[in-house]
Amino acid sequence: MLNRVFHSAYEGTVAAIESIFAHSFRSALTTLGIIIGVAAVITVVSIMEGLSQGVGNQLKDLGSDMVTIKAHTNTELEMLGVTNQLTYDDYLLIKSKVPGIKEIAAKMRAFSFGSEARFGQYSTHTQVIGTESDYQNVVNIFPLEGRFLSNTDDIKRRRVVFVGSSVLKKLNLPQHPVGEFILLGGEWFKVIGVAETRGSLFGFDQDNYIIAPFSTIRSLNGSDRTNNIDIVFRPEAGVDLTLLNERVRNLLRSKYRLTEQDQDFFEFETAERTRKQFSDITDSITYVAAGVVGISLIVGGIGIMNIMLVSVTERTKEIGIAKALGATSRIILTQFLVEASVLALFGGIVGILLGYLLAGVVFMFMPVIGSLSVPTWAIWLALGFSGTIGVVFGIAPAIKASKLDPIDALRYE
Repeated sequence: MLNRVFHSAYEGTVAAIESIFAHSFRSALTTLGIIIGVAAVITVVSIMEGLSQGVGNQLKDLGSDMVTIKAHTNTELEMLGVTNQLTYDDYLLIKSKVPGIKEIAAKMRAFSFGSEARFGQYSTHTQVIGTESDYQNVVNIFPLEGRFLSNTDDIKRRRVVFVGSSVLKKLNLPQHPVGEFILLGGEWFKVIGVAETRGSLFGFDQDNYIIAPFSTIRSLNGSDRTNNIDIVFRPEAGVDLTLLNERVRNLLRSKYRLTEQDQDFFEFETAERTRKQFSDITDSITYVAAGVVGISLIVGGIGIMNIMLVSVTERTKEIGIAKALGATSRIILTQFLVEASVLALFGGIVGILLGYLLAGVVFMFMPVIGSLSVPTWAIWLALGFSGTIGVVFGIAPAIKASKLDPIDALRYE
């Protein structure tokens, strides 16, 4: 009994493959829907995987334990012209009262400068911030040349700057720019260091910035701007970041006497939170794309079923001869099922190769995305889905072919 089953499967498989090669052009057209669907899956998944890896690596450079506290204003207050702010006193309070913080720094944007920096005839728009020496260790910024800010720079309000590598290129500064002077809002600043290149994150240049001493920027901004700061910190080793953030939150809420009904006027930003937000976005895109592609695969399966039904009609006499020569209904059923499955799997394999090629082209022209990576699960899923589509949509034609009466089939013209 078992031998007959294997024999039927073998005979059906051989006949199916011979039929596919005998009608190669039609077979290729039949699988077009499957090819397009699978190629789309592989392309989208590869791009999302590359993006996730690239962003993960970049966030790893920042460190998963870095926290930024920013003032937050809800839409209702903004419409009333109210803007919440964190003050330098808030920073000093957190620094002195919250245990478990390893390094902490305040930073402030240079509002009075605008965002234009000049060197000779060259100019560029960039982010200018004022901060302290501990900022280097909090955000992992290290000098490629020269040095970072020191406590003395801050105490003496020195007009010195530490620049990102993009600013170096945009201002056409010399290869070794330490000691050169750049113009910021009518004020001359001496370059004391250049940062290592960090690349882009979410398409934004992480090297387009200028850092000056906090006290210098604070004095130049004017008294009306002294409250608009961010606070960045890292916890000590072994300290639970969630509990530490809660301590900071309770301290600030207590200082401003917020009730249980009052919302926080500040928010915590972490690398993990950013990673999760990005992961949610990429997952949503992947799910939507998978839904669209799933419809495409089903359409491809319907195409296979229609072509197979036409094939049964065209090959009616051939089926009659096969049955007259001893082919059982099981062999005929197996032949058409295998034929549909092989067609779908062929479309899946070609779709995988095409998707990999398309993804490679995207990564070639958009290196910011990351490195090309096709997850193994995506390949197996594409092949499994293709094979399943072939079997499901091949059942009806296979049953129709297996039930043909050999006498009627031989009479068919």
